[in-house]
Order: sequence, then C-alpha cells, then structure tokens
Amino acid sequence: MEYLNSEPKKIAMLKSYRFVSILDRMIAKDLMKTVFAVLSVIVVIIVSRKFIKVLTLAIEGLISNETVLNILGLNTVLAMTAFLPAAVFIAILIVLGRMYRDQEMAAVASAGGGAGAIYRAVFLLVFPLAMLAASLSFITAPWAEAEIRALIHEDRKEADVRGLVAGQFKEYGHGDLVFYTQDIEKSGRMRDVFVQSRESGTLGIINAKYGWLKNLSGGLYLVLEQGERILGLPGEMNFIIENFTEYAIRIEKKTSVLMTLRDGVSSGALWQSNNVLDTAELQLRLSIPLGVIFLAFLAVPLAKLSPRGGVYGSLAIAFAIYFVYGNLKRVIHSWVVNGVLPISFGYFAVYLLLILLGGTLLVRLYGKEWIILQLKQRSKK
Repeated sequence: MEYLNSEPKKIAMLKSYRFVSILDRMIAKDLMKTVFAVLSVIVVIIVSRKFIKVLTLAIEGLISNETVLNILGLNTVLAMTAFLPAAVFIAILIVLGRMYRDQEMAAVASAGGGAGAIYRAVFLLVFPLAMLAASLSFITAPWAEAEIRALIHEDRKEADVRGLVAGQFKEYGHGDLVFYTQDIEKSGRMRDVFVQSRESGTLGIINAKYGWLKNLSGGLYLVLEQGERILGLPGEMNFIIENFTEYAIRIEKKTSVLMTLRDGVSSGALWQSNNVLDTAELQLRLSIPLGVIFLAFLAVPLAKLSPRGGVYGSLAIAFAIYFVYGNLKRVIHSWVVNGVLPISFGYFAVYLLLILLGGTLLVRLYGKEWIILQLKQRSKK
C-alpha cells in the first residue's frame, strides 16, 4: 500500500521536472538563433554607418587609431541595446510565420496547443532577453556613452600633436602661424623647432631647441625652450633679437571640455534626481526591456495574419507597426519633457496601445467566445 501511494507523488514530481516541453525547447531554440542573426545584421548596418563618421575623425587626426577600435566596440554595445526589441519582434514573426507556412502550427493545435502554449514557448526566451535588455539599458549603455565622450575628449586634447609630422610645415590661423619641427620624440617633445608668426603686420621668427604642445587655461599653447626670437617688419632694418629660456605661443583659444549628457549619466544618479528631464531619461531606458516584452506579445498573433504569404508575409505590417511605435516613443518623450503629458503616464501609453492592438488581434484570430472560455478555465484552475 505504501508503494502504491508513493506512485502518484513520483508522477507529479516527474511532471514538475518537465515544465519545459519539446515544443518550448524547439521554438525557443529557433528564436534564439533567429534573434542572434537578425540582431547581427542590424548591428553591422548601424555600426558601419557610425564607423564612417568615426573614421573621418581619425583621418583628420582628431582621434587615434586605438580610439577608433574602442569606439567601434562601444557603438556595437549601444546598437545592440537600442535594436534588441526590434530583433526580438522580427525573429518571432519569422519563426512563427515559418511554422504557420509549414503547417506545424496546425499539428500543435491538433495536439491541444493553443495560444497559451505558443506564448509560453516564446516568453521562455523573451523574459531572459528582457532581463538582458534591462541590464544593457540601465548599466552598460550609459557607461558606453560616457566612455565614448571621454575617449574623444582625451584624444582631442592631443589632436594637434598627432597632426604634426616631422619634416613638414603646418599652418595655424590661416597662415598667420607656420610651424616646423625636425624631429618628434615618442613623449611628444619636438626638437629643432622653427616658427613664423604674423601679428598686426609684424613678422616674427623663432628658432628653438625644444618644444611641445600644452593645453592651458587660455587655450592650446606651443611651449618653446632654449631658443631665439627675431621680431620686425620685412624691408626695414629695425629688428628686435632676443634669446629666451622658455617662450609660449597661443595656437588656439578653444579648449576641449568634457561634456556629460544625460544619456551618459548612471541610472542610480538619475533615480535620485527630482528633475523631470532625468526622470524622462530613466523612463526612456525602461522602454528597452518593456519593448522586448510588449512587442513579443504583439508579434505572436501578428505572425498569423498572412499564413499564405510565406515566412515574410507579415513583415511589411510589422515594419509599419515598429516605425509607428518608434516615432510615437520620440513624440511622447518630447511631450513628457515639455510637460504636455504627465510623466507618470507618458511612456506607458505606448505599451497600453500595444496591449490593445495585441488583444484585438487575438480576438480576431481566436474569437471572443474562445478567449472568454479560456479565461474561465484559467479562473477555475
């Protein structure tokens, strides 16, 4: 008798271990591969466009080659964060659309698997991806934004040093200052420096043994050591000749200032702020994981709209929906910042619309009576 009583307990235990069914594993596996493929394509396209701009800065000597690679990696992280909801949305449409086309969904339905079974299989992967999106949006992306600005700031301070080439003349101020150096050491110190400057019609010639560029409070200066300065007007015999131990010439009045924008501020600092703009930025970061969840909710019924159109039957409608969703987010962000919408409701209005649209599609596909019946069965359980 004790053995017979223990059998139901063992069966219940085995069922609990089989929470993830074969259908769940199959859909989740296909979704993971497709999400990775779609996200890779989107990231390559977006980062390639940004890389052209970064490469232009490198060619102009404003940033170093090492910084180019660092910025490329950081931009990859930012692109992954921004387009993860879109990749999940498109991947669900592709995978479920293929299953409808190959009649796999018909086999699932004949075995008793309805919308609930599909949602469970989809969200088995979507929930971990939403957690990943939250960590990327709240932690990694702000750090990457701040790091990019810090790298560009540090490189801009030394941009003129990289622009110098030993044995070549370099002009500043539209020819008012001409600079030449015989050799540049690894430390940045220059040897055998020649400078020709023109100020108020007066020509100055400077020869120095050493020199280097230095950012001071008044701008960028060329500091010279152990040299001779000759000042006078061409064609006249009135010249001033003087020797110096150290002499500085201001090359540029502007100095590079590190600007920290809101997208580079840590989420903890934004959370502690009472500023409306900071709260709006925090909600904008929250839109990434929410987008993963609610776009996935919408994609499941949307994949069945065009079963005869092939794998890509619903993608045209999906792109239109995502385009409207992305632009609506930007519009609502501006309304929240300008005080048109209350900050407690603003961003969540977009996801309320997604829920209503997804619910409408579910009613259209399965019927109102079927959904009511499913809800009653769930409530009885």
